[in-house]
Amino acid sequence: MSKQPEHETAEIRGTPLDKAPDPDLGTEIIAKERYTDAGFMRLEWERMWTRVWLVGCLERDLAEPGDYCVTEIGPESILIVRQPDGGIRAFYNVCQHRGNRLRPTGLGSAKTFQCAYHHWEYKLDGSFERIPDLDTFPQGGPCSGLAEIPCDSWGGFVWYSLNPDVEPLLDFLNVIPEHLDPYNMPNMAMTRDITVEWDCNWKTSVDAFNESYHVQGIHPQLLWHLDDLNLQIDCYDKHNRYLLEFATLSPRVRVPPSIPEGIKLVMKQAGMDPADYDGRVSEIREDVQRYKREHGAEQGRDYSTLNDQQLTDDYHYMIFPNNTLNVHADDYWLFRQRPHASDPNKMYFDIWTFELVPDGEAWPERPEHKQFKHGERSIGLVLDQDAENLPGVQAGMNSRGFRGLWLGNQELRIRHFHKTIDDYIYGPGDKPEGAL
Repeated sequence: MSKQPEHETAEIRGTPLDKAPDPDLGTEIIAKERYTDAGFMRLEWERMWTRVWLVGCLERDLAEPGDYCVTEIGPESILIVRQPDGGIRAFYNVCQHRGNRLRPTGLGSAKTFQCAYHHWEYKLDGSFERIPDLDTFPQGGPCSGLAEIPCDSWGGFVWYSLNPDVEPLLDFLNVIPEHLDPYNMPNMAMTRDITVEWDCNWKTSVDAFNESYHVQGIHPQLLWHLDDLNLQIDCYDKHNRYLLEFATLSPRVRVPPSIPEGIKLVMKQAGMDPADYDGRVSEIREDVQRYKREHGAEQGRDYSTLNDQQLTDDYHYMIFPNNTLNVHADDYWLFRQRPHASDPNKMYFDIWTFELVPDGEAWPERPEHKQFKHGERSIGLVLDQDAENLPGVQAGMNSRGFRGLWLGNQELRIRHFHKTIDDYIYGPGDKPEGAL
């Protein structure tokens, strides 16, 4: 990454820029069966998914007591509810009588949760409100109500865990709050809420968003406004990131005679007129940073907590196990990559996009959730390019002619991701001989 422009002041803290030491993760092939084998899928579920913290919903979606969200992970359905005292609690979305799910996936509001099957009814805190004909149960009612699970909040999201003994959320997140709090993510409004069913393993999707090596092949148009080759990769305890320069050119292309359209868009979004610009293309990135620093306040955009690089660049984080974020000064994208309940060759890809609401502007209406299968509609050029490619990758994973992933240094985040999975499945240290 290039050095900070001289005009940055000491008062601007921003996200830490220090390069983390690269871990020595070896050069072994990543076994293809980790993406295709039902047995490995079960190990992931039993030893990883049921032990970590997971993003459930937006905190803003639970504004009032009784507001709730139902979200799914693998075979489980989770009910997250705002309480009368203002707190938030999470429960398995299952009636204690005969196992019926209380609410469908999505958002809603309720005073109580009544099961449609036999009208067993629960309070917002999960305790019983009413069991019809309780005197006909010689054993009495269950000793408690809904099965509760841990939940907590950070970054504008409600998180939950299937592990009753999970570590505190902030301990799990480690460096993430320090790195992302400067963006004031709760001040950004959701602009898209989409779930797409993809014909690939959830890790196939995570891999695609954790390296820039594929940009030259799948997204060649991006080479004209980002540097896909000279980026900083940082691996932490469970999570990782790369820092990618925007409003610049890839070393893979020649300097064009005029400003590329992608860089023009960055300039326009900052409030600059590309027609009035007479500098070099190589100078635009720092000039955009300077312009945003000087004019942000008058646009109702507070950049005081961000460093100058953050005013243009893509800070891309992978929050283990299944959240990838493209974070920028004025917006961010969160991709939540969820496993299918039973098929390792399928997954659910959640697209949540957010934009900064300038001071004084009205908060926009929340978009409705839309769900569809791959190919039924476009999700935008870049994501369409990824989506078209991934089923072919998954099909190749199942081929007898393929042994596994052959990774280079540009794909270090993928190797770190698998090492973190292994730490949950096999325990920290070396994997047992013969393990996938």
